[in-house]
Amino acid sequence: MAMSISSSKSHLNNETKTKNFEILEREIGNQGLKKQILKRGTSWQTPFPGDEVEVHFSGHVEGGPCLDSSRDKETPFRFKLGQGEVIKGWDEGVATMKKGERAIFIIPPSLAYGEAGSPPLIPPNSTMVFDIELLSWSTIRDITGDGGILKKIIKEGEGWATPRDNDEVFGNMNRNSLAFFFLTLFDVNFDVKYEAWLENGTLVSESKEGVEFRISDGYLCPAISKAVKTMRKGEKAELAVKFSYGCTEDGYGTSSNSNLTIQLELLWWKSIINITGDGKVFKKIIKAGEGFDRPSEGSLVKVIYIARLEDGTIFERKGSEEEPFELLTLEENINEGLDRAIMTMKKGEQAMVTVGREYLSSHEVLEVVSENSVLYYEVQLIDFTKDKPFWKMDTQEKIEACERKKHDGNLLFRAGKYWRASKKYEKARDIISYNSFKVNVAVDFFFKLKHLLNFRTQAAKSIEFDHSFTDDEKHIANGLRLSCYLNNAACKLKLEEHSEASRLCTKVIELDPSNVKALFRRSQAYMKTSELDKAEADMKRALAIDPDNRDVKLGYKELKEKQREYAKYQAEIFSTMVSKMG
Repeated sequence: MAMSISSSKSHLNNETKTKNFEILEREIGNQGLKKQILKRGTSWQTPFPGDEVEVHFSGHVEGGPCLDSSRDKETPFRFKLGQGEVIKGWDEGVATMKKGERAIFIIPPSLAYGEAGSPPLIPPNSTMVFDIELLSWSTIRDITGDGGILKKIIKEGEGWATPRDNDEVFGNMNRNSLAFFFLTLFDVNFDVKYEAWLENGTLVSESKEGVEFRISDGYLCPAISKAVKTMRKGEKAELAVKFSYGCTEDGYGTSSNSNLTIQLELLWWKSIINITGDGKVFKKIIKAGEGFDRPSEGSLVKVIYIARLEDGTIFERKGSEEEPFELLTLEENINEGLDRAIMTMKKGEQAMVTVGREYLSSHEVLEVVSENSVLYYEVQLIDFTKDKPFWKMDTQEKIEACERKKHDGNLLFRAGKYWRASKKYEKARDIISYNSFKVNVAVDFFFKLKHLLNFRTQAAKSIEFDHSFTDDEKHIANGLRLSCYLNNAACKLKLEEHSEASRLCTKVIELDPSNVKALFRRSQAYMKTSELDKAEADMKRALAIDPDNRDVKLGYKELKEKQREYAKYQAEIFSTMVSKMG
């Protein structure tokens, strides 16, 4: 006999009252998902995305009969959390549960089956009610998302940091292994220990001696390179690896249908900084610099560098200990890749920088640099001097400096140089946001303090206007500041930094709630991050202010199409769930 939600809830209410428990109810997130705890869990831990959870459940459309019950079948339901195997409301709700907990979840259509529903069982726009009990879960990470590499943690690592693409780690392995062959060709560092077995128990490779390689180059089998990016220092894990992630060009000594089991331990790694975020410019620190400060846009820097081609030929040499090479940053005195790398350096720092052809310019003879090759720079930052501090400028100087930086940003944006343009707009905004000298005595202190605390925002950005600004100057400064926020948001959209774009637009909207351009750009950012409800709210506000805005109307049409696609996807998920349980 199918168990109804109401009878289940009534029975558990009586049970919890008998045990003198208080029934807890709360809302999860901001999309209307509600949870009522019927039975408390037995621990403080909750499952993570990728964990395989085991639950009992029953469910129905709000006000309707029970559709299904795993308890009636006496078979728990299993799924991987956060992997899209169930409806979104389940993924979000179960992630809040503790082992042994039982709860009622009221799931709105947007987190269930959407406008389409799942006929004939679930009508369109249906609110769903599920009684879910979390029985247990296994801490298994589906690293690839397709079951190709599953990681089970044997020993937790230290701290919170994990290696990133292009970080270097040091490891141990047998000279006869595949990885050692590659290590004779490349000079990198990676530290792991591992053993790998076939399904029949045959040991195919193990680490015994120190080896070095870069994660992104994949010198080991793909599984190890992918898994190590999820690990912390000292962590031990067991990997279940399908053939496609374990084999190499020579088959890794395995047959075409053989999977692998790998025991892996991460000992330590050395970070390489991905300067541009696209894998085209990297910096490896050879000698750490002094203090905390780094050059900013427009700083006068003194450097020594040597540029080499891939075959080691010296291509360019600038500066010496006696007479360093001087240049202004971000003024196109050198190629963009090297420019951006120098801006990440501290006084006295020495580094190896690699620059891809995409970030070279007319400053190099591009004919000698092939399409897929790079230049190697040995760089030393001797010293640097920043621009005149903003708090030493009078009000008119600040406004003029801000206008110049904004103008420079506009020219760079039109030229398609969005990262450089963004930096100009940020500098322009900072100029107009700094306060008077008296206040900035304290600001200077907090500026130093924020380095110690590793804050990423500048200490003085909360100060909006100089106290000595006249009312007219405040009006001009406010207009410049809003314009810089909006233009920078356009840069961030082009650079696909969508969260930052929405943050900048929000700043404009807080000051000017009727700014159509800000509402539209924020909606574009929300669409890219799949926050469709927020995008729709912004679009509607913009259309209410300017009903004839062509860009907003086209954007709203695109949004509705994305919403239809999402609803269809949710319906397909339900069909998959039903087929698995059938």
